[in-house]
Amino acid sequence: MDILLVDGYNMIGAWPELRDLKKKDLAAARDRLIELMAEYQAYMGIRVIIVFDAYVVKGLERKYKNYKLEVIFTKENETADEKIEKMAIHLTNRKTKVFVATSDYTEQWAIFGQGAFRKSARELYNEIQEIGKNINKNMQYIQEKKPLSKIPLSKEVADFFEKFRRGE
Repeated sequence: MDILLVDGYNMIGAWPELRDLKKKDLAAARDRLIELMAEYQAYMGIRVIIVFDAYVVKGLERKYKNYKLEVIFTKENETADEKIEKMAIHLTNRKTKVFVATSDYTEQWAIFGQGAFRKSARELYNEIQEIGKNINKNMQYIQEKKPLSKIPLSKEVADFFEKFRRGE
């Protein structure tokens, strides 16, 4: 299975929606990035790991899963770049392609030298936008083709059931 390592704060600083959200609430920007990457993971069928620097959250390294997505806060005095480099070396093998999403030019060359593939913040952002459009198209198609009911109901009966469903 392919793996995408994401430099979290790099994406937040590069994507317009997240950059604006960060000015108001950094935690909300992180949460939104996690949501977007969870959609990406589900749609693309690859493993996604988001790495955040410890400079905002001090202390020991923390790992947790959110939306079946791995989120890592590095330990104090360890950058996301350092953690991503270590992970890229550890995870890359013949069966696994590792992609690293960052716009840090130095980091891109470092991970490329480790055998991982690079993906800029803009490339990932464009992919996320395209995936969102495809999901919306699929949902619209499903809603248009989906029958309202498996059993034909009169409008009065359908309204009664709708009120019952809502607890009115």
